Amino acid sequence: MKREFNLVATAAAGLEAVVGKEIKQLGIPCQVENGKVRFNGDVKTIIETNIWLRAADRIKIVVGEFPAKTFEELFQGVFHLDWETIIPLGSAFPVTKAKCVKSKLHNEPSVQAITKKAIVKKLQHFFHRPESVPLQENGPEYKIEIAIVKDKATVMIDTTGSSLFKRGYRTDKGGAPIKENMAAAIIELSNWFPDKPLIDPTCGSGTFCIEAAMIGMNIAPGFNRSFSFEEWQWVDKKVVQSIRDEAEEKANYDIKLDISGFDIDGRMIEIAKKNALETGLSDVIEFKQMRLQDLKTDKINGVIISNPPYGERLLDDKAVDILYNDMGKTFSPLKTWSKFILTSDEQFEQKFGSLADKKRKLYNGTLKVDLYQYFGQRVKRTEIKR
Repeated sequence: MKREFNLVATAAAGLEAVVGKEIKQLGIPCQVENGKVRFNGDVKTIIETNIWLRAADRIKIVVGEFPAKTFEELFQGVFHLDWETIIPLGSAFPVTKAKCVKSKLHNEPSVQAITKKAIVKKLQHFFHRPESVPLQENGPEYKIEIAIVKDKATVMIDTTGSSLFKRGYRTDKGGAPIKENMAAAIIELSNWFPDKPLIDPTCGSGTFCIEAAMIGMNIAPGFNRSFSFEEWQWVDKKVVQSIRDEAEEKANYDIKLDISGFDIDGRMIEIAKKNALETGLSDVIEFKQMRLQDLKTDKINGVIISNPPYGERLLDDKAVDILYNDMGKTFSPLKTWSKFILTSDEQFEQKFGSLADKKRKLYNGTLKVDLYQYFGQRVKRTEIKR
């Protein structure tokens, strides 16, 4: 089987640099591109990146890239890739996705069918199986994807399975919750550190708070779930377990964190508590039913992160306008606190009552959103009047 791989970590638009930083923190050189981060590695790298990356969507093996302006070029390009070094005989290898963008080949079902046909022929040829007898595909599954962009084909195998945002701790959720990996990325984009207090005043099912606690305690986001690669014959289960054990040893469960989540909806607070319990963080995060307008604190140098109602989460335009205005008034006295607010409302600053120090464009699924960033006035504790 193959020992070294070309790999990509896919990411939502605007989060590629965050993913790249995470990969470099694992000691892996990488290259950031639109929608993905490229890097190289072995089986251990595949395992580590799946278990540790917080902001990525998936980890994929790049089997090969080649020009494909005709179906013949596509067939020959796929056929000449080294499938035999990745897919053992008897494995299932569905071509689950084809994407064609600005290319002469644009019929995606045909691209899928030809890709499959070429792989079948290559494996039949390598394993000396007659073309008249179909290959048996009753073993572990290798999901294959192909993207043709500007007449260049990229063929990949997904190592992850369910997207990395599915950490495994969500027992329930509210309407249109933020994905776990986007929540983690926004925390990493903020100026929060584990020694600072953090508040989510519109916490919903508790995603920001839980992700912050996992970051603060250095808990690997993939510690509580399984991945597609674990079923592959050439992935040593002992190596997988050893990396999981290493991740467990790196967690710091003794660190003291100050993380709070509030929401006006008591039902959501109960869901948040259950989600925190599922993660083993029920005694780390304070969840409490409370109106945003009632938020007050004497603590300093904290961080507020909020994903208030917007887009499909809007219930009533006027009510949301009032909420944004109330946010501005409620947060205004908290001079030393930084605020990070995610919304698709382009009039947010006007309704909030002040211009952001910085604004970052992101995408929550297909919805364009902005992260409005307000940086607090840093005050040393010795400067506080007693």
